[in-house]
Amino acid sequence: MNPDKPGTPADLIRPERYPRSSTYDPAWLMSLDMGPNPLWQLEDLLPDLALQPGQRVLDLGSGKGATSVFLARECGATVVAADLWVSAAEATDNFVAAGVSDLVTAVNADVRSLPFADGEFDAVVSIDAFEYFGTDVHLLPTLLRVLKPGGRLAMSTPGLATDPYDGPLPDYVRELAGWEAACWHSPQWWHRHWELSGLVGNIRSRWQSGGRDDWLLWARSGGEKHGPVGADPVIRMLEQDVDEQLGFTLISATKN
Repeated sequence: MNPDKPGTPADLIRPERYPRSSTYDPAWLMSLDMGPNPLWQLEDLLPDLALQPGQRVLDLGSGKGATSVFLARECGATVVAADLWVSAAEATDNFVAAGVSDLVTAVNADVRSLPFADGEFDAVVSIDAFEYFGTDVHLLPTLLRVLKPGGRLAMSTPGLATDPYDGPLPDYVRELAGWEAACWHSPQWWHRHWELSGLVGNIRSRWQSGGRDDWLLWARSGGEKHGPVGADPVIRMLEQDVDEQLGFTLISATKN
């Protein structure tokens, strides 16, 4: 689909680009909408995680649970879906309806005081949530406590190709995001942020190819309606982003 034309939910089925995500009903995904298509971001991160069936995964900032359903179905993982804002009861209802309640457990938790044992998880995944807490230099040591040595950490987050600390913030971004755009960091920023901790290795940080167009297609096709500002302002912001400054940073690493 041409990203400059209006879309429909059917346009979110894109087997040539996202074969796994395309097997999911767009209406179901939009009913769990809390931001840009989370399954597209997660599908791009899956090779970095190399998950095996039965591994225990923490889905951090899991929202209403779409990514947790995906991890259970596509990877056979045992998932703990942890979110601060969405109640465990609401998320559990979604997992029961999706037929994955035997593999996914919902927990209300704050990332700064996770109620889990040391080394409990084989992997930690966070889709479109890490920007809310991950810029804190104290966060990574706290989070890595619950990850096994050699375990994988992977996340996606909205970003700017020119980091907001390295250049002027585009007006169209400032108008929508305001001060919050200060955490929309570039892949280079996130790489250095994790590298400085000395706690992880095998860091891979990259710009998601076509992320801006993906985001615009999602919004034009009916996504973003349940977000804090609604779809129309997001569409206007993305339409003005002709230089493709906006998109998603994908980063993964291994716990030392």
